Amino acid sequence: MHAVADFCLVPMGVEVSVSKYIAECQRVLEQSGLKYELHGYGTGLEGEYGEVMKVIEQCHEAIHAMGCPRIATDIRIGTRVDKQGSLANKVGSVKALLAADEPKQAEQTK
Repeated sequence: MHAVADFCLVPMGVEVSVSKYIAECQRVLEQSGLKYELHGYGTGLEGEYGEVMKVIEQCHEAIHAMGCPRIATDIRIGTRVDKQGSLANKVGSVKALLAADEPKQAEQTK
């Protein structure tokens, strides 16, 4: 089953800046071969459901191995059986709706 997820991994009990831990998680994601995209407060991820969950687990393992004593992770995950979703499709459908608004807005300003 294909899944599209967004997760925010928060290392706890470490220094204020957590960028080195997030960079390590991104290295784990790169090695996984799954599609992912880092953003300001998390990472979008897509792949088979079990693989998505496994790579999030691997991120936890890698960050604990760096000496981080505690991690809190928020995960939003969606699955579909009628068609295969993707990060790009989710963003693209919203951008298409916004692009359709542009001619309407231009007409209203005349």
